[in-house]
Amino acid sequence: MDSYITSLLEPLRAGDPRSLARAISIVENRAPGSSDLLKALFPYSGRARVLGLTGSPGAGKSTLVDQLAKHYRKQLQTVGIIAVDPSSPYTGGAILGDRIRMQDHYSDPGIYIRSMATRGSLGGLARTTADVATVMDASGRDIVMIETVGVGQDEVDIVRLADVTIVILVPGMGDDVQTIKAGIMEIADIFVINKSDHEGAERVEREVRTMQSLAMRSDHWTPPIVKTVASDGTGVAELAAAIVQYETYLQKEDLARQRNLHNWQERLIEMLRDAMLDRARQHMGDGERYAADIVEHKRDPYSVVEEIIAGLGKPR
Repeated sequence: MDSYITSLLEPLRAGDPRSLARAISIVENRAPGSSDLLKALFPYSGRARVLGLTGSPGAGKSTLVDQLAKHYRKQLQTVGIIAVDPSSPYTGGAILGDRIRMQDHYSDPGIYIRSMATRGSLGGLARTTADVATVMDASGRDIVMIETVGVGQDEVDIVRLADVTIVILVPGMGDDVQTIKAGIMEIADIFVINKSDHEGAERVEREVRTMQSLAMRSDHWTPPIVKTVASDGTGVAELAAAIVQYETYLQKEDLARQRNLHNWQERLIEMLRDAMLDRARQHMGDGERYAADIVEHKRDPYSVVEEIIAGLGKPR
């Protein structure tokens, strides 16, 4: 292992924020040594509680994350926050809106905030979000909160990463149950109706309960509905209690291991897909020659793909 990578391990596991920042940068940028770093850290992961917060833009995810962080810090728990922001079309980097909203925490060494750019990834997460969560976990953080990008329609990746998935709804956005229609109703372990002091909150709650009555989850858990006003902290303690309630249910019914097994099966497939895609790209180069043959109808794309796949196992 590279000496620089080795030098990061001990201070990172002790919670040193600078080592944590450097390790995350290595992993996020897939720099040389990132794989060795993750292999060394993985045995020390699995201890943090990973919370995923998702919902449509404007639902107040960042404010709710901010209030939850304050709640856990009062309990003397350390917190890591991964805020997945939209990518800038100019730089490819995160817009960093979440860091602006969470400035109050910068003087607190018990909270570490990292914004990540989606860099074109769908599903509300960046490709390396899971790896960054592993690094934070291994650094000794008690709570790792992941706030998805807020695309509203494809944010189902978080369920394969979080121990508890929180779906945030708000009234008064034209279609009160926009998240239900977007197809992420099934991933919620807890529903939050934020901005519940606004008109229409009761209607959102009724519609969610109606949807719940139409389908039963495989684990027979009925996600509770928690009303919050994140701007002043109302309902945050109740949300934290609902999180504990769900975790207790998972342990009591011996569902936690089953959930982890299923999630890791899905994540392994994703990791394999990413690894194979990287190898295929290296094998085909910029792909212009293949694309030109297809455009000129000299070859069909199906044969081209079969050729590339067949060539992956051969030395170049």
